[in-house]
Amino acid sequence: MKFQVSEEMQEYVKPTEFCDCDSEAIRQKAQELTTDIDSPKEAAMKIFSYVRDHIPFAISRTDVKASRTLKDGKGFCVTKTNLQIALLRAAGIPARYHQVVLHKDVLKGIIPDFIHKMIEEKIWYHPWCECYLSGRWIACDLYLDKDTYNAAVKNGAINTEKIPTIDWDGETDLIIATPWILEDVGTHVSYDEISKKVVKETKVPQFLMKLAFNQSNRYTKKLREKA
Repeated sequence: MKFQVSEEMQEYVKPTEFCDCDSEAIRQKAQELTTDIDSPKEAAMKIFSYVRDHIPFAISRTDVKASRTLKDGKGFCVTKTNLQIALLRAAGIPARYHQVVLHKDVLKGIIPDFIHKMIEEKIWYHPWCECYLSGRWIACDLYLDKDTYNAAVKNGAINTEKIPTIDWDGETDLIIATPWILEDVGTHVSYDEISKKVVKETKVPQFLMKLAFNQSNRYTKKLREKA
C-alpha cells in the first residue's frame, strides 16, 4: 500500500541517486511488505523489522544504491539506513537521514580488533532514519540486526545498559548508538554527497579496503553464528 503524502512532505519521498526508491526492486519490496497494512505506523514498523534482521550487519562502501543493498542482502549503518529510507519513501512515508559523529568504540567487539585500531577515533558519517508519523519525526535506528546484537551481548561486546534494546514501537525514538555520540550534525533529505565524500576521503587504497571489509565481515558473521 502507498500512503498519501502532504505537499510540504514531498521532498522526503523523492528518489535520489543512491536512495533509488523509484527502482522496480525497491517498489516491489515496499509493496510486498505493506500489503494489507492500513496505517503508516504499521508499515514503518514492518519495513524496520525487515531491514534490521534480513540485512545483517556487514561493512562496505558507502556509495551504494538502496536497490544494490537489497540485492546483496547485507549492509551497515549508511547502507541499511539508506535502504530503510528508500522503502519508506516507496511506501509513501516521509523519511530523512539524521547524521551524528560517533566514537569508534561503538564497533568494538563487532569488528576485528586490528580493524578497530586502524580506523580513526571519530566516525563522522553515521546516520539513522527518521520517519514522519502522526505529525512528528521519529528516530528508528536499525543498523544492528537481532542476531549480531544478541551474539555481541552474549560475548560481552555489547553492554545492555548502554544498548538495552534494538526493538522499535513506532512511537518513541530508538537511537542505538547514543552512548557513543560525540556530535549531532543534523538532518538531511539526501545522503548522496556524504556517501561520496566518505569514499573520496578514504586514504587507504580500494583493494586494501576490500580486503579489510572481507576480513571484518567474516569476523562478524562468525560472531553472529554464536547468537
